[in-house]
Amino acid sequence: MKILKRRSWEIPEREATPEHVFFNRRQILAGLAGSGALIGSGLGMRPAFAEENPSAGLYPVPRNEAYKLDREITKEEIASKYNNFYEFGSHKQIWPAAQKLEIRPWTVALEGMIDNPQTLGIDDLLARMPLEERLYRHRCVEAWSMAVPWSGFPLAELVKLAGPQAGAKYLRFETFLDPSVASGQKQSWYPWPYVEGLTLEEATNELAFIATGVYGKPLAKQFGAPIRLVTPWKYGFKSIKSIVKISFTDQRPVSFWEEIQSSEYGFWANVNPEVPHKRWPQSTEQVLGTDERRDTLLYNGYAEQVAGMYKDLTDEPLFM
Repeated sequence: MKILKRRSWEIPEREATPEHVFFNRRQILAGLAGSGALIGSGLGMRPAFAEENPSAGLYPVPRNEAYKLDREITKEEIASKYNNFYEFGSHKQIWPAAQKLEIRPWTVALEGMIDNPQTLGIDDLLARMPLEERLYRHRCVEAWSMAVPWSGFPLAELVKLAGPQAGAKYLRFETFLDPSVASGQKQSWYPWPYVEGLTLEEATNELAFIATGVYGKPLAKQFGAPIRLVTPWKYGFKSIKSIVKISFTDQRPVSFWEEIQSSEYGFWANVNPEVPHKRWPQSTEQVLGTDERRDTLLYNGYAEQVAGMYKDLTDEPLFM
């Protein structure tokens, strides 16, 4: 007899929304929007940051049922209007300012210690990648959380495309730099452009994901359009937005927040309820859109998939 053991973050199949219900809901909402029935509701605000996107016809993409949640998905109108994107300012209601970002044309450069250096247009890249939807928990270092349906592809596929050479140990990610559009980048005390990094082992872990869509549509700009990183076992600032360059290197990158304050924001930034931030505890988290405060899970609940990567790093400052 074969015994099936569910992973710690999976829910029973019976609790998943049936596919026909999901797609029928989208048709109903589309019809209501066309009739004006959504005006005045939270969903009625969505056209304010929706626009024609060449990749719109690709979404929604099939859901990978291996990646489920132990909680309800955060409502889109909440998640899309409570965002960190320091390129456009330090407050949470950043979505109107983020609409200034032009996302076509957009290219992503793969460079450094690789066999296949190249610069890819975003739509060419999308055409080459196996797109899927995954449900992930998202935990901010500021002790709030949400649950998000990301669309995109495994980062491992991009690593495979680049062909890392034997000496490559890290991936260094870099976002755009355009102060004429992103007013936050005029603040000289920040080390622009935003930079983040992962080890090659982290980048090829099954959970590491490149998001190009969310909520069944292309990424809205405040989420980091047109392409961002998603590492659900780490604090959210590791999931760099609006990527333009990925460099493979043998030197560990110094990330944006680590350069600003390394005693508070480390390279690893794995979620750990036992290690407080210097200015607040990390043992619990506020779930956006609810009155609920949850206990924080080690590695944000993904220990089964990622803990093995850190077992030999006892001398490293692993967590915040």
